[in-house]
Amino acid sequence: MTNQPYGGGYGYGGHGSHGAQEPHAPYQQPRSQPQAWPGQGYDNAYDPYADQQHTQQWQGQTWETQMQPPVAAAAPVTPDPVQVSEPAPGSGQVPEPAPVAAGEPEPEYGPATLAGNARITDAQRARAEGRSPIIEPGMQPALLTAVLGLLLAGGAALGTYALLVPLVVLQGVTAAGWFRLNGMWPARQGIALGFLGALAADAAMLVSDRSPGVILGTLGVWVLLSLVLQLRSHADPDERMYGLMATVVAAALAIAAGGYLAADADAVVVGAVAVAAAMVVRALPVGTAASAVLAVAAGVGAGYAVGGMASEGALVGAGAAVCALIGHRVAGYDYPSRFVHFTAGVALPLAAAGPVVYTLGRVLG
Repeated sequence: MTNQPYGGGYGYGGHGSHGAQEPHAPYQQPRSQPQAWPGQGYDNAYDPYADQQHTQQWQGQTWETQMQPPVAAAAPVTPDPVQVSEPAPGSGQVPEPAPVAAGEPEPEYGPATLAGNARITDAQRARAEGRSPIIEPGMQPALLTAVLGLLLAGGAALGTYALLVPLVVLQGVTAAGWFRLNGMWPARQGIALGFLGALAADAAMLVSDRSPGVILGTLGVWVLLSLVLQLRSHADPDERMYGLMATVVAAALAIAAGGYLAADADAVVVGAVAVAAAMVVRALPVGTAASAVLAVAAGVGAGYAVGGMASEGALVGAGAAVCALIGHRVAGYDYPSRFVHFTAGVALPLAAAGPVVYTLGRVLG
């Protein structure tokens, strides 16, 4: 029994009819009969309307016929025997050994890794192999930090507006370095937002006779502004949260560096010189622990010497040196690039010492 809707009812086929026409049918032009496919039977083979039974005919225009371009038949794709499908980076899977065509040399493989996948970052490989993901900036960024610190000290000795020039440079490099340290580049919007927050805090301090309260006020406004901008982003929730934290911290560090502008001139001179001395000593080719101790000692000695051989200068120098070491350590974390070393590695030691220089300068008089 056939499942065709026109099978045998109109004289164009049926079981055993072999396509014979009825006697009362009008004369028709002889036509070639299509060949029946295996398993199809004789119903479709001798039925001239068989091609219409499986093809739906539209009698009007629809939006699809107007909008959709004609689709060409896809050519069969012959798989390439030499291509190897590699797993996604970080998946830990080993790629399959692909078949090699006859007469071709065997593929060469790189050295084995403990992680089992060569497509990982340097920091991930260092953690997998038990090594530290920290690369210290080195002597060249330390020398740049020392130069910028001496410019801050000289500007503070000359006056407020002379201090403002190297301070603005420090704040801009701080914002850019923090974003690059977090792997977000170019991130022009976040860098500009953090830098504008620092400029707004500087302008507010100049208007308010260097009142430190405007630093906290500006920071609160910029946190709210960063939150509003991230809520308008169309990125994934995780990426938006990551961008929000990077923007807030970059603005906070750049604004906190304005502590040099709010501090007394003598405290700025002592603190900036102490940071310069500590960073140069920290970059010496000795052990990490030994160089850290020597750096603090250098900061204490520089503060004591510049501060008029007084204990207050030594305390300011010690606090500035410790904060500078913290910023130096952060700038070397997670296998940073040379660009990070020459931005965050230069600016973070000075920016981290800004609030301490202001606080100790006010407390110690």
